[in-house]
Amino acid sequence: MEIKKTFDFYNQTYLKTYNLDDEIRYQLRMLDSLDAFTRKHSENVAIITSNLCNKLHCSRGFTEYCIICAYLHDIGKLYIPEKILQKPSKLTDEEFEIMKQHTTLGYQICMKNLKLRPYYAGPYYHHEALDGTGYPQGLTKPKIPYEAQIIRVADEYDALVSKRQYKTHIGISDALKIIVENTQPSPNAPKGQYRYAGKNNKAIVNKLMKVVIDDVEYEISCTLNYVDFLKDELKRYQKIKKYINKRNSLKKEEDRRNYDEFIKMFLKSHETIDNIDEVYQEALDTYNSRKDNIKKLYDEIKIIKKLKV
Repeated sequence: MEIKKTFDFYNQTYLKTYNLDDEIRYQLRMLDSLDAFTRKHSENVAIITSNLCNKLHCSRGFTEYCIICAYLHDIGKLYIPEKILQKPSKLTDEEFEIMKQHTTLGYQICMKNLKLRPYYAGPYYHHEALDGTGYPQGLTKPKIPYEAQIIRVADEYDALVSKRQYKTHIGISDALKIIVENTQPSPNAPKGQYRYAGKNNKAIVNKLMKVVIDDVEYEISCTLNYVDFLKDELKRYQKIKKYINKRNSLKKEEDRRNYDEFIKMFLKSHETIDNIDEVYQEALDTYNSRKDNIKKLYDEIKIIKKLKV
């Protein structure tokens, strides 16, 4: 597959489907036509996989390979019935067995296409678990490709986050707690030397927590910048309100009109003398809300740092 030489796989800003081969983009457009959420999920898993590979110090070539595998990991869902794929409630046991077939279906899709064949490990193995409790083959640690171990963690994390519909990283520690729990030995694991391995690779989960902390810190940084902007805006609104009060105290209509023109120099396109109180209150509410979010985000980081794998 020819990869654009100028594409930086480590920069999630550019990690979009237009950077992919035409054949892969065609397959993803088909997936999108069935379920837009699955398409977005595939892109999210690719981004997380990219960041995990970076933290794991994987080579650039292996990282590029893993990202494509991650994009394609759910490609087998093209052949899962829509009523099951888009069912809003919990699947029945029978429906879940059908859903599980997306791994082998994805493998078959890749093997039938020369351009997709190198990336079959993503679709085929991403639901295998180190302790043998995964599917479709119930493989244990030595037989599960490393790329699939990475994609499994990225997939589980994004699935949990999307299911809970987090609007920001607030509450994201709840998703990580579930992943950490799934990394511990399971009483349901089959007997054997890997029954104490847990489902997920501990080293990868540890790196996931670092990836999430980086994302939360980035969100905090962006929010702090926005709060600073709002703080300046609030000062401007207060100045305008002061001028409006002065204007209202004037007795002559001509003086008022002149003062109106003066006030307009401080207004932006969507603002008027009549709506400035409303605009100010909206900005104040947003300012207080963002400051509260920043505190909660810092609290999330504290929780994440205390998690032990």
